[in-house]
Amino acid sequence: MKKLVGILMLCVFAFSLVGCGGSQPAQSNQSAAPAYHIGIATLGFDQSEDEIRGVEALIAKYGKVEDGGLVKHVVLPANFAEEQELVISLISGLADDPLMKAVIVNQGIQGTAAGFQKIKEAGRDDIILLTNMPQDDPEVMRNVATLIVDSDNVLRGYYDIVRAKEMGATTFVHMSFPRHMSVYVLSRRRAIYEQACKDLGIEFVFETVPDPAGDIGAAGAQQQVRDMMPRLVDKYGKDAVYFTTNTGLHEPIIARVVELGALFVDQDDMSPVCGFPSALGVDLTDVAGDWPAIVKKIEADIVAKGASGRLGTWPYAFTYAASIGLFELAKDMIDGKATNDTLGDIVKAFQVVTPGCEWVSGVFTYPDGSTIDNYYLLTMDTYVFGKGYSGVMSEPVPEKYLTIE
Repeated sequence: MKKLVGILMLCVFAFSLVGCGGSQPAQSNQSAAPAYHIGIATLGFDQSEDEIRGVEALIAKYGKVEDGGLVKHVVLPANFAEEQELVISLISGLADDPLMKAVIVNQGIQGTAAGFQKIKEAGRDDIILLTNMPQDDPEVMRNVATLIVDSDNVLRGYYDIVRAKEMGATTFVHMSFPRHMSVYVLSRRRAIYEQACKDLGIEFVFETVPDPAGDIGAAGAQQQVRDMMPRLVDKYGKDAVYFTTNTGLHEPIIARVVELGALFVDQDDMSPVCGFPSALGVDLTDVAGDWPAIVKKIEADIVAKGASGRLGTWPYAFTYAASIGLFELAKDMIDGKATNDTLGDIVKAFQVVTPGCEWVSGVFTYPDGSTIDNYYLLTMDTYVFGKGYSGVMSEPVPEKYLTIE
């Protein structure tokens, strides 16, 4: 894989912004009406709360457009798969504002590329278009977005299985649904998971679960998964890792994993506050905004329940970091403060939000070695509750996995 790799560390593992568990917003520094606006579209709380918490921190700092500030926020529909016209309209509608200079979509659900294309067709070439975790085809997205950011699913496809092996896993249960499996990066990661399992002596199995964006909604999908988990643990055993591609399904899986004594390597949409607090009944009010303290409080509960070393997470929320990081990056680009090192600028923006984390970064690379030069990938190490960081990223991914699709 032709990747630009950088392992970047900061000394202080502290964090002053907010996450899913609560908010401690900074005071707005707006003293005059801005010369431009930046729009950001996110999913709602029922799908993924982290990115909205990031927006709340931005609004606290820069103010809402409606109040004379910089930030214009729109919420995309929960049933976005069935409401594509609305998705496209909400994204493209941000360009109706003559002062709009950047549009960010986090997460980049299906319809994001069409929304960006509509902005271009409206003649708004002056608007910077950014997205995180896109679900549209990479070849479509590369031609309409200025800049794309995503977690590195190729590296995760190998490292997640190495972590699972170290946690004692004998089976890796991949839980997803057709809509997600039609997403290139997710289907490619699944293929890497399968090969890594084969090579490392772990059984790989696929279980179809309900789509939270479907007819039964997020609550219905969660209940069905909660009901099916005992059967799956009976079938595959306690030394099976249960992994899902959907944020909304983390809570019932984590709750059952702890209850039934199984394994959970990490979330698909990485965040210590997505799934864990509700699954464990942990109140994070007293540590809101302090990510290391949040991790430690969740860890204490997991250890007390006898599950030390059997569940992991990223120590910061990736989509939260993306809301803030991409906004600040867009602002720097508009203000002429960005450098010619785009990857370096992205990592720097994410570092500000995630002090103390180790990041590995690169560009999107196909199995044949060709790249998408405006598609940037980031990943951090998994923190295993009761054990600490896995440390598996100190060793490079074998070349064979970089050519799998």
